[in-house]
Amino acid sequence: MTKLTWHKSSYCGEGDSCIHVAATATGTIHLTESSDPTAAILSTTPAAFAALLRTTQRRAGAETA
Repeated sequence: MTKLTWHKSSYCGEGDSCIHVAATATGTIHLTESSDPTAAILSTTPAAFAALLRTTQRRAGAETA
């Protein structure tokens, strides 16, 4: 299996539970949570990940409006 390079959001503070994202050369997006002791990895398509981001951005914008 290809070694994944994980990236953490700049919004995540030190020691916080954060979502980490990695992508493969084939385009598969992988997500994991830093506080998950099982190190479970969710895999998805770029289109589904983009939909998740759009949805969470809309909800975050609605809360601050």
